[in-house]
Amino acid sequence: MVRVTVPVPGRSYEVTIGSGILASAQEHLPEFPGASTAFVVSDRAVSDLYHETLDRAIVNRGLATVLLLVPEGEEAKSLRGYETLLRQLAGREAHRDDPILALGGGAVGDLAGFVASTYMRGIPFVQIPTTLTAQVDAAIGGKTAVNLPEGKNLVGTFAQPRAVLADLDVLATLEERDYRSGLAEVAKYALTLDDRLLGLLESDPAPVIARDVVVMEDVIARCVAAKARIVAEDERDTNARLILNYGHTLGHALERLDAFRGRTHGEAIVLGMVFAAGLAEARGLAPGLSARTDRLIRSLGLESTGPLPPTQEVLRCLRLDKKYRRGVRFVLLEEVGRPVVVDDVSDEEVGSILHEMGAPA
Repeated sequence: MVRVTVPVPGRSYEVTIGSGILASAQEHLPEFPGASTAFVVSDRAVSDLYHETLDRAIVNRGLATVLLLVPEGEEAKSLRGYETLLRQLAGREAHRDDPILALGGGAVGDLAGFVASTYMRGIPFVQIPTTLTAQVDAAIGGKTAVNLPEGKNLVGTFAQPRAVLADLDVLATLEERDYRSGLAEVAKYALTLDDRLLGLLESDPAPVIARDVVVMEDVIARCVAAKARIVAEDERDTNARLILNYGHTLGHALERLDAFRGRTHGEAIVLGMVFAAGLAEARGLAPGLSARTDRLIRSLGLESTGPLPPTQEVLRCLRLDKKYRRGVRFVLLEEVGRPVVVDDVSDEEVGSILHEMGAPA
């Protein structure tokens, strides 16, 4: 078992990573003075697997539990889903001291965190991520949001959880595609912030692909520690934290254009990283980055190519990105491990790289 501190000033919390965390959750949950009920937010598929185990642990802490079900995936992250959860909490007479426990992937965590941060002006919440993507990224750092039809994560807050519990045993139940999707975020951290993790992945990815618990404990802890350092420096995403968006500017646009029903998040981010590598090299940065990125992605069982929407549709979507500032903002690598934020990427540059990747005009 590993514990990583997210040292946000005034709101530090622990990320606990290991096997059997769910079954022993009563030992890892923080105290909730004055609480009488814990509200578990989850989708049907995840709750069928894990809610009973978590419920026993919560009861052992002397709290009653209420399960609140939401749709699976990005469908949950809507204003309608947000309102539904708020009204369920009010209907159950949830009070300011009662915690929300977000049991699920990144979408559940984003929605539940947003609800917790706004219901009664804020109630405590805990992230219990059940996907690799959420364990290494989405559950850490306090970003909460829902989507609008016009774009991803356009309505949300910054609100830190009280704790994050990452049980490695849940990785065994993930569908192969979902697990590989999470490896895209692992690759992001390796390329941008942790050269030792990159060396591990490049030298022998087999234990990672096989979901070896010992290796994955180290991999997840490394990703969490890397993100924790950046979040502590820039909680509200105004400077250093922007580098965590490597691959995400184009990736989010592709998810939006797919209406969140085509590619997985990780598959979209992979194409975003391929794009960013090509753009960096076109600007004279990071020689050989495209080839190295391609090798890494393929070694993790991910595809570095895929169908792309027309360039003009992509450009229209990019202009709605939260990070748009008189031009499309991208995170690039000056070299592996040296990310930089650029704000002056022109439509022509975007179109050129998309054309190289096979996008129609």
